[in-house]
Amino acid sequence: MSTKNIRLSVLDQSPVRKGATAVQAVNETIRLAKLTEQLGYHRYWVAEHHNTGILAGSAPEVLLAHLAAHTKTMRIGSGGIMLPNHSALKVAENFRMLEALAPGRIDLGMGRAPGTDRITASMLNPGNQFREQDFIEQLMDLQHYLHDTADPGTIQQKIRAIPQVDTVPAQWLLSSSGQSGLFAAHFGMGFSYAHFINPVGGPQAVKIYRERFQPSQDLAQPEVNMAIFVFCSEDPEKVAQHKAVMDARFLQFEKGVITPLSYADVKDAVYTDAEQDRLRYNRQRVVAGNPEMVKTRLSQLAESYDTDEIMAVTICEDFNDRLKSYELLAGLFGLEPRL
Repeated sequence: MSTKNIRLSVLDQSPVRKGATAVQAVNETIRLAKLTEQLGYHRYWVAEHHNTGILAGSAPEVLLAHLAAHTKTMRIGSGGIMLPNHSALKVAENFRMLEALAPGRIDLGMGRAPGTDRITASMLNPGNQFREQDFIEQLMDLQHYLHDTADPGTIQQKIRAIPQVDTVPAQWLLSSSGQSGLFAAHFGMGFSYAHFINPVGGPQAVKIYRERFQPSQDLAQPEVNMAIFVFCSEDPEKVAQHKAVMDARFLQFEKGVITPLSYADVKDAVYTDAEQDRLRYNRQRVVAGNPEMVKTRLSQLAESYDTDEIMAVTICEDFNDRLKSYELLAGLFGLEPRL
């Protein structure tokens, strides 16, 4: 697969850097969206997380409304809406409103995880039982609301998702396992694999999704992308420091401790044998290096996933390094700038 044929996209969790504020993080999301649109990135997704001080993106539907007003052609969407936290009707209304604001540019990416701990999830939706069947029923209801196709005699037939618009957002299921890929295949939705969460089994999940895909009125052919942590720099010291911070961040998260980190916090860290094993596993979730190395590795991953779209997730101690990483990526893969 030629690098010229690979589309680059952004998944942004609105990270709060150490010493920065959530307001700064949201403003950085806006700046990054504007830049990556100019650079020629294909789509820009924002995430949903709750009860964590290191990620400011708790309400992607609100943030997307603002991004719609500050971008012109790039697709924008959720990566994702954590569907069990919401009613299907409200999700349909939110994204119909977004379609009214930016017709034909909206992606509704959905996940099954709560994007938080179980206690917080129960506060977001006290009726959430975390059952697979509930998620499937939500997906079915969502289709009815977005297409006005509820079965006669059902409660859903009496309800319309407002506003009534002519376009339907592109629908994607997000997953770090194969299960949601099966749902995406059944409902005829796009499938986004979160390699940055689980680096094992992604290509196999995508293969099964393609094999079992059933065309829908919204999507005639299977559509796939994969998301991975990426950092590209021409400065080897910055790359080494980034890797050290990511190592510590992963271990911290696994221990349930979530605080912003800087290189100064981790530069003298010493890890146990068990932690070293986890580091080796977690490093598969990240591509970090000089431009040549990053280009080679991302091209290999695109080939293994049989996809022409990579979503880059980049979290940096320095926001300028984050911007520069996306600039370098755009050049590596020959993106055509938007004037």
